[in-house]
Amino acid sequence: MEAPSLDQTASISREPAGTADASRAVLRLLGRLLGDVIRETQGQSTFDQIERIRSRSVGEHRRGEADAGLGEALEALRLSDMVLLIRGFAIFSQLANIADDHVMRREALNEPSPLARLELDAASPEARRFLHQAVVTPVITAHPTEVRRKSTLDRETAIAALLDAADAGGRATAAGIETALKREIRILWQTRMLRSERITVADEIDNAVSFFQLTFLPQIPALKRRLATLFGLEGPLPACFQLGSWVGGDRDGNPFVGADTLDYALKRQGQAVIDWLLEQLHALGAELSLSDEFARVSEALSALAATGQDANPHRGDEPYRRVLVNCYGRLASTRARLLGAGPVRASPITAPAYADPADLAADLAVVADSLTANQAGDIAQGRLLDVREAVASFGFHLAVVDLRQNSDVHERVVAELLTSAGVVADYLGLPESRRIAVLVAELGNPRLLRSPYRDYGDETARELAIVDAAARLRRQFGPGAIANYVISKAASVSDMLEVAILLKEAGLFTPGEAPDCALRIVPLFETIDDLRASARVMSDWFDLAVARAILERQGRLQEVMIGYSDSNKDGGYVTSNWEIRTALNGLLALAAQRGVELRFFHGRGGAVGRGGGSSFEAILAQPDGAVRRGIRITEQGEVVASKYGHPLGGLISLETIAAAALTADMAHEADAADGAFADVLGAMSGEAFAAYRDLVYGTSGFEDYFRQSTPLREIADLKIGSRPASRTPSTAIEDLRAIPWVFSWSQARVMLPGWYGFGAATTGAGPGRLETLARVHAASPFFRSVVSNLEMVLAKSSLAIAARYAELVEDQALAAAIFPRIESEWNASRDAVLAVTGQKALLENNPRLAESIRLRLPYIDPLNVLQVELLRRHRAGETDAEIGQGIHMSINGIAAGLRNSG
Repeated sequence: MEAPSLDQTASISREPAGTADASRAVLRLLGRLLGDVIRETQGQSTFDQIERIRSRSVGEHRRGEADAGLGEALEALRLSDMVLLIRGFAIFSQLANIADDHVMRREALNEPSPLARLELDAASPEARRFLHQAVVTPVITAHPTEVRRKSTLDRETAIAALLDAADAGGRATAAGIETALKREIRILWQTRMLRSERITVADEIDNAVSFFQLTFLPQIPALKRRLATLFGLEGPLPACFQLGSWVGGDRDGNPFVGADTLDYALKRQGQAVIDWLLEQLHALGAELSLSDEFARVSEALSALAATGQDANPHRGDEPYRRVLVNCYGRLASTRARLLGAGPVRASPITAPAYADPADLAADLAVVADSLTANQAGDIAQGRLLDVREAVASFGFHLAVVDLRQNSDVHERVVAELLTSAGVVADYLGLPESRRIAVLVAELGNPRLLRSPYRDYGDETARELAIVDAAARLRRQFGPGAIANYVISKAASVSDMLEVAILLKEAGLFTPGEAPDCALRIVPLFETIDDLRASARVMSDWFDLAVARAILERQGRLQEVMIGYSDSNKDGGYVTSNWEIRTALNGLLALAAQRGVELRFFHGRGGAVGRGGGSSFEAILAQPDGAVRRGIRITEQGEVVASKYGHPLGGLISLETIAAAALTADMAHEADAADGAFADVLGAMSGEAFAAYRDLVYGTSGFEDYFRQSTPLREIADLKIGSRPASRTPSTAIEDLRAIPWVFSWSQARVMLPGWYGFGAATTGAGPGRLETLARVHAASPFFRSVVSNLEMVLAKSSLAIAARYAELVEDQALAAAIFPRIESEWNASRDAVLAVTGQKALLENNPRLAESIRLRLPYIDPLNVLQVELLRRHRAGETDAEIGQGIHMSINGIAAGLRNSG
């Protein structure tokens, strides 16, 4: 089917239609309005030129054969026309995303919610146990894969809201909505697409808080209400669903994160949640106008109303209002204590601040209990319950901020502290057993290592400052504000003990007969070797008396983080997934032996090469017992806006995670990947690993090929994140962060991290392997998830486009040696997917996704062609500013079209 023209006539319709038709109808309208804006602002000739290119690209895809002259026509455009075309196609891709998401939300309103579709025994003790013991937490990170500016996201949100208004109908006329849509599209067209300055950590914090305010604050309480209804429970539920954040506390490789950003993050979050609670209390005061002439109240409520300072005679007979005025006053004083200023809407009374969120929760419980006991329980189930659920999940901090740092930093800092205190002269030279002995002894010693009379290196001073800030902020906002310390590159027990040493220096680890660690120490296993060693490392950890004592005080619950990005870059897609699976099973078996419970934290990115894909399928595919105590999952980059940039879409995403976790916890069905077919998948992983390592790390010149055949250097200049692209100045692939590694391959349409090695692993053992894997695919949710994600990546890739990028390699002999290997493995991987799934074409079994991709490709491919031409000019030394601008805008447009590209 032909993609919508920029000049096709379309208007708003609320008639039901199939998903694909509905998306195309919305996009046809948005495309027409974009065309009108281009014509009016740039002139008819510019519009005609863009439309000719669009029409030829659409025709190329419709016919399934290349338009021989299209590439030449694109390359022959004037530079200024290239930039306009890139802008037009990039914005069209953004509008296509808006149209898709709008139709999906519209369908969701007419279908049972993810929770309502669950086939669960609502009365089962197991289901209720999950809600009282497990914690499900999406964790927002600042990983730099979101290329859009906040101004662009705001316009997209406004367009989405107008489409929602059109669906709602009412007094808003279709013509009025179209006028408003055109106005928003005109603003979008005339808004600078690229950041002029690199984003700062403070910007990242502000951006994260904007999503917290838009979606998480109102929707997590709504989700918890739905859960309570599903299981017939009285709210509020425990904090079974929380919000987490790394923004402002993740120092791994980012020199700009420190004590100041941690402080700013907690204060911005505290401001957001306290102001939201104040607004809700104010609205509740307006709602609960019940007079004691007509409504009975409990003695506890009467007593609470009497202790307040509300002397307004108009509320003399309104005890609920008097209580809520007092609540507002106390929370206003709490705001002043925590943030240094009261609310914009001043309190009518002066009241003492709340000591902690539990005090506020207790006051609200008195209100709810009085309503329920006096035949007004339905009133207690509205806004009041939302506020109570919010207090339970958010406290006064909103999101639990994790601390994260690389283990290499920890060992250098601890080495300096030990040396300066005269404990050991060369800690870094000690073997692991001696390190453990030294660290355990120090954890039992009540004296500190640091002294106010010594000067420490900058790195040590920074690390001490952040644990000091964490201790202060926990006292200020409550222990839930900062609860976890994640260790990147964790590979040994000493890596975990070193964190305990640093926490002890800030009073967050208390020695003694029953040592207490205020934060959970969370090792992150992220390379293939680290994953393979994870069970051994944790076994050694559990062997330590101090570790067992820590866990005893923390409810015998150990959290372990699993890294998808670096394991993929290290060993390839197939092996990364298999080794993660194997590590999870090994850790679960170990925990069962030691009487410890585990909660896994999954470090998943947006792209498949970084653990992306369907969260629902990924959670369902977890081994039995892996979500018994809940699950934490990172939400990164462009995925945050995609999932949580609209309140209803955010609620659907949150419900999907909750539904998957509940289902996975109660399924108790063995996955064939862990039983009969484990040996087959293990052998397959070994062959995929060999093929991937041979290409990426064993091929001479591959590093040069990668850097020259992708826009890696240009991505680094995009100003989309605060942290550097590499951990060190080294150019080695091993030292490159996983994000630019995956992002660069996505831009070049190779998508290599999401599939390479699958073909070799499935065909190397002959045709019998494919037949066996077809049986595995039918029996194993885990393997189905692996293949499904890989299939999506293959569908978005393009060897014809990738070949153009290969022409950028200076040594064409090198390109001629490497690109055919990539091409051959791509074909083998595609053929294997089709054979294993029984399809004749990629995504045959997922027509909705197939149509969405087909709709975008005629707009993405020309962006790639123009990007290659501009890269060629840039690398040849041309200095026109529009070349760099065009490259960066094309990166933006391609990322928008591909969606989960980073």
